[in-house]
Amino acid sequence: MDIFDIIEEEFDEFFDRVTGPRREPIFRNRSNNMEKYDDTDFKMRFRLSKVAVTYVFSLIQDTITAPTSRNYAVTPMDRLLLTLRYYATGSFLTVVGDFTGVSKASASRIVKLVSHAIAQLRLQFIKFPTNTNHLQEEFYDIARFPKVIAAIDCTHIPIKSPGGENAENFRNRKSFFSFNVQALVTAKLKIIDIVARWPGATHDQTIFNNSFIKQQLMNREFGPCVVLGDNGYENNSYLLTPLSNPRTPAEQLYNESQIRTRNVVERTFGVWKNRFPVLTKKIILHVSRVQAVIVACAVLHNIAIDMGDQQFEENWPEESDNGEEYHSSTQNTEDSSVRSNLINDYFASLIR
Repeated sequence: MDIFDIIEEEFDEFFDRVTGPRREPIFRNRSNNMEKYDDTDFKMRFRLSKVAVTYVFSLIQDTITAPTSRNYAVTPMDRLLLTLRYYATGSFLTVVGDFTGVSKASASRIVKLVSHAIAQLRLQFIKFPTNTNHLQEEFYDIARFPKVIAAIDCTHIPIKSPGGENAENFRNRKSFFSFNVQALVTAKLKIIDIVARWPGATHDQTIFNNSFIKQQLMNREFGPCVVLGDNGYENNSYLLTPLSNPRTPAEQLYNESQIRTRNVVERTFGVWKNRFPVLTKKIILHVSRVQAVIVACAVLHNIAIDMGDQQFEENWPEESDNGEEYHSSTQNTEDSSVRSNLINDYFASLIR
């Protein structure tokens, strides 16, 4: 039991003293949603197919099962579906609880439990593949940009004000409270690295500078490959950004190819947020619980892609949220030459 559960119990005791004894518990009938809806209606309500939900359930069943069946305990499948319904709507916990027939307090505890259980699967489903050759081939097929293994960007996940002295750290440049979430994605829109712990006021480059993936790229753990980013990042030997003012045909071709190839990260954010609208609305959970929700939605997004569950990808808007341009007082000549050589040796040859 964490500090928030203790506070919640103490508040309940105080409420009892003020208002008198609690009412007798009401046990509501709960529908079998796996049988109640056909595949299409089920997917629209829970954002995953029945097959995908069954698979996720098999991975976390032991973790989310109640220790006892007394007092009409919520079944583990109902706990999972309640949480998915929350992700699919981003609604108030009271509304989500009514959907499954539980109280707001129970819905809150269930969402916390299931979100942490799914987020713990991140090492299994959010990771770089051991062989990156196919990643390079998939990116090359987009716009003939060589040696690309991922595209990187950040996106803001709205939250309620966390309160306290550090609340303003979460107010981003668009003046709402958020987490600034960094993700690296593949050409198939899978999230292969995610950082979801920085407040919204943090610059994209700062998040990258303090991420483990930067050290891996610097150490060339994935070979002589590159990642593509926008001008919110510093251009270097392993992260290539577009030119601010392309002049030659080769530079213009580089920019066009870089932007078209990097566009997959904006598409990924669009698909991810449209599948789980809780990521686009103001998450009203305590700030300590938001990170698990974000990572859990990323895990479920990857599982959906792995299982070919891509219905929601069609005709969904792409996200375009370019951050402030990064300006460095010093420029590493060797890092800058990587982009220059690529333009002069490779892209120039494509227009001859």
